Amino acid sequence: TYAFFPLFCHFAACELMTQGILALVTSTGCASASALQSLTDAMHIPHLYIQRNAEGSPRTACQLNPSPDGERYTLAARPPVRLSDVMLTLVGELHWQKFIIFYDSDYDIRGLQVFLDQTSRQGLDVSLQRVDRNISGVFSSLFTSMRTEELNHYRDTLRRAILLLSPRGAQVFIHQVCWLMGDTEIMELAHSSLGRMTVVRQIFPLWKDSSVSCMRNNHRISSLLCNPQEGYLHSLEVSNLYLYDSVLMLANAFYRKLEDRKWHSMASLNCIRKSTKPWNGGWSMLETIQKGHITGLTGIMDFMDNGSNSHVQFEILGTSFSETFGKDIKRLATWDSVHGLNGSLKESRIENGMQGITVKVVTLLEDPFVMVAENILGQPKRYKGFSIDVLDALAKILGFKYDIYQVADSKYGSQLPNGSWNGMIGELINKRADLAVSAITITPERENIVDFSKRYMDYSVGILHRKPEEKINIFSLFAPFDLAVWACIAAAIPVVGVLIFLLTRMQMLRSQNPPGAHHNSSMSNSLHSAIWIVYGAFVQQGGDSVVGSVALRIVMGSWWLFTLIVCSSYTANLAAFLTVSRMDNTIRTFQDLARQMDYAYGTVRDSAVYDYFRAKGTNPLEQDSTYTELWRTISKNNGQDYSVSSPSEGIRKAKKGPYAFLWDMAVVEYAALTDDDCTITVAGNSMSSKGYGIAMQHGSPYRDLISQKILELQEKGDLDVLKQKWWPRTGRCDLNSHSNAQPDGRSLKLHSFAGVFCILAAGLLLACLVAALEMWWNSNRCRQEQPKEDKEVNLEQVHRRLNSLMDEDMAHKQIPAPSIEISALDISSMPLSQQREAVRDYPGTGLSVSTFLPEQAHGVGRTLAQGPGSTLPLPHSSSTMPSIHCKHRAPNGGLFRQSPAKTPMPMSYQSVPGGPIPEAIEHSTSI
Repeated sequence: TYAFFPLFCHFAACELMTQGILALVTSTGCASASALQSLTDAMHIPHLYIQRNAEGSPRTACQLNPSPDGERYTLAARPPVRLSDVMLTLVGELHWQKFIIFYDSDYDIRGLQVFLDQTSRQGLDVSLQRVDRNISGVFSSLFTSMRTEELNHYRDTLRRAILLLSPRGAQVFIHQVCWLMGDTEIMELAHSSLGRMTVVRQIFPLWKDSSVSCMRNNHRISSLLCNPQEGYLHSLEVSNLYLYDSVLMLANAFYRKLEDRKWHSMASLNCIRKSTKPWNGGWSMLETIQKGHITGLTGIMDFMDNGSNSHVQFEILGTSFSETFGKDIKRLATWDSVHGLNGSLKESRIENGMQGITVKVVTLLEDPFVMVAENILGQPKRYKGFSIDVLDALAKILGFKYDIYQVADSKYGSQLPNGSWNGMIGELINKRADLAVSAITITPERENIVDFSKRYMDYSVGILHRKPEEKINIFSLFAPFDLAVWACIAAAIPVVGVLIFLLTRMQMLRSQNPPGAHHNSSMSNSLHSAIWIVYGAFVQQGGDSVVGSVALRIVMGSWWLFTLIVCSSYTANLAAFLTVSRMDNTIRTFQDLARQMDYAYGTVRDSAVYDYFRAKGTNPLEQDSTYTELWRTISKNNGQDYSVSSPSEGIRKAKKGPYAFLWDMAVVEYAALTDDDCTITVAGNSMSSKGYGIAMQHGSPYRDLISQKILELQEKGDLDVLKQKWWPRTGRCDLNSHSNAQPDGRSLKLHSFAGVFCILAAGLLLACLVAALEMWWNSNRCRQEQPKEDKEVNLEQVHRRLNSLMDEDMAHKQIPAPSIEISALDISSMPLSQQREAVRDYPGTGLSVSTFLPEQAHGVGRTLAQGPGSTLPLPHSSSTMPSIHCKHRAPNGGLFRQSPAKTPMPMSYQSVPGGPIPEAIEHSTSI
C-alpha cells in the first residue's frame, strides 16, 4: 500500500541503511522508484527495482533519471514495457485500420506516445477513451451522446478495442479477466466473451525436464513455485515473480563474492547526517550483480549495460470455434524482443475454408424467406424460402453442412430491460447457434453484439392495406361544380327565361304598328342581323334565330356567353376530376398515412421496424413531424391497441378491414402477390440504407468467407434469379392495377356516366307525362268551350247570308290561283289578335270563307283581290286545310235544319280589272 508514496519509501529505505545492507530490492511505483534512485545513488547501494502499478493495471514506461556523476546504482529487474511493440505487431497482423483504446485513470498515457506515433505514420485511425471509476456511467454517456448515424459510422471502430484496464474495469467488457491467467481462467474467459478475443500475456518458460525443473543455479526452488501444474504459481502477480528472481540474483552475486574473497563488510549509513559517507563497496557489488546470469521463475535474467533486463516473452492466445459449436483457447503465436512474432494469428481451419464443417443455424418462419416444406414423418423438418435458397447456395460453394432449428419465442431479437437479448440474437449471444438466417435486418444495435455478413437483399418498410373500394356514384358528373354553383345556374335559367318572355311580349305589342312604320330602317335591321349572326357563331349558337329587339339580343347574347363559359369550365373541371379520380390512391407514403383518418396502422411489437419508428419518433433532432405522429399511434397503450405480435397477424388484420400494416417490404409484397382474393396492395417508403444479412456470433471467423461468396452471387446474378423465383413480376395479383392508369382505364365507365342517361330518361318520361296531360287537357277544353262557340257564331244568319249570296249571278267570276280558303270554324277558334294579324298580313290576298254544316258541306267563297307579284306562305304543307266537324246546335238547343232546295256551292269572286268590286266589303263575311 505504501509502495506508491515516495516519502514513506524514502524513510523505510533509510531505516534499513542504518542497519547495514548490501543491496536494496524494491517493488514500487514509478514515482517512488525515482525517490529511491536518488537515495541509493547517493549512498552507493545497489538497487534492484521491480516496477508495479496500482490495482494491477498495465504498466507504463518508467524513465529513471541518470545520476549526475554518471554512476547509476539502480537496475531494472523487470524488463521495460514492450507492450507497445506487441500491440503494434498484433494490429498489423489483424489488419486493423480503426480501433479504440480504453485506458484506466491510473494509466499514464505518455507510455503510449511511441505507439501512437507509429500508428499515425502508418495511417491508422486510433481513438482514445479514458475510463474512470464509474465505468458504467462512462459508457452510458458515451453512447447516449452519439446519434444512431454516428454509432453506425463508428461501429467498425467500436468493434475493435484494446483494453489497458485493471481487471475490475475490464469486467465491463469481458468477465473474469486477470492480467495473469491460468488455463482454466482463460477457458472461462473464452466462454464468457462475446466474440473473437485475443489475449496477450507475458509467459515465463520453465524447464520441461522435471528432474531439473526445480533447480536454479544449484538452488532448489519450492515445488509450489516450480511446478505450474499445482496452480500456485498462477495466483502470484508478475511483480512478485520478478521479486523472487531478484533475490535469487542477489544470492548468486553474494555467493560469487564469497568465492572471489572480495567481500566488503556492510556499513551502517545514516541518511540524515551530512557527514555520512557512501558505502565504498557498493560499486563492486553492483558490477558483480550486473555480470550475473540466472534462470529463475521468469526465465533468464541478466542485465545490459544500461541496467535493464531485456529478456521478455509474450504469448498470444485466441478463441477457436470447435465442431461442438463452442469456443476454446489455443496459442496462436509468441513474441520476444529478439525474434519478434513467431507464428500466425490466422486459424488454419479458416484458411482451408469451411469444407466439411457443420454449423448450427437458428431461423424464424417468415414468408417467403423461410417457410416449412412438406415434411416426412419421422424425419427432420425441412424448410424452403428465399433465405434457405441463399443458405443452400453458400453451403454448396463453401462446402459446409448445417443443422437448422426454429427459435422458441418466434422473435428476431431485441434488447430487454435487464440488458439481455431475446429471439435469434439471444441464441447467438448464448452460443447456442452459429448462424441466424431469416428476414433479419442489419441494425447498429444488433451489430454491436453480433456480426453480420454483407447484405444479400435491400430493405425497406412497406405499407400493406386493403385496396380502396371504388365508390360508384352515378351523379359524379355533378362533382366538377360546387352545390352553390349548381344552385346559381338553376336560378339563372328561370330568371333569364322570364326576362326573355317579357321582352318578347313587348316586341309583339310594338309590332302592331302600321305596316309601313319600319320601312325606313330595313338597312339598319340587315346590318344588326349580320352582326347578330357573327356573334351567334362566335358563342357556338348559330344565326338561325333572328331577333329584332336590341334588348332581347343583349339578353340572349349575355346568356349565350354565360352558357359558353359555364360549359367550357364544366368540361375542363370534369376532365381534371376524372383524371384525379383515376390517379387517386389513398395511401402512398408515410406522410399520407399520418394525415389520413380512415385507416388504423401498426407494426410488430419489439421488432426492428418498431425500434426504427421509436428512434425516429422520439428523436428531438428529427425535423419531420410525420414520424412523431406515426409513433404516437403505433405505441398507443404500449403497442397493444394497433400493433400486433406477429407478421401473420398483421397481414390478416389488413385483409379484414381498414388497417395498414407496416412491415418489411419484401414480406408484405409477397403477401399481396399471393393473396387469394387480390384485395390488398402495398405502398412503400425507401430505407435502402439497411438490408437483410446473415447474423453470426461476434468475432465469427465465417463472416469474411460468407460475405465474399454473397458478393460473388450478386455479381453472377444468382441472387436476382432467386428473387424472381419468390417475387415474380407477373404474379397472381397485379399490385399496380389500382394506381397505374392502363390503356383501357382512360375511357369513362358506364357507372361514371350513368347520371347523363338518368337525366335523359327522366326528361323523356317527363315529356311523355306532359304530352299525356296536354291531350287530356285539350280534350276537356273542347267539350267545355263548345257551347260558347255556339253563342258567338250565329249560324242561322250565316246560312241566310250564304243563300242570298248564291242568288246573285256571280258565276262568271273566277277565283284567282293565289287564294286562301279559311274555314269559319278555324277563324272562330283563333284568338282575336291572331285573327287581326291574319287579315293584316295579307291585305291584297283573296280570302275565301267557308261554312260547313252537319251531314253536308255548304260552302261559299268570297275572294279579295291579291296584289300582283305577291306570294302567300301556306300554314301547312298540305294543299287541303283540315276541317273541324262539330254538330252545331241552335240557340234553342236543337239542331239546325238544312234547306233541301238550295245546295250551297262554293262561289268564286274574281277581281275586276281596274279596281276592286265595291260590293266586296258589303257582301263579305267577317267572323
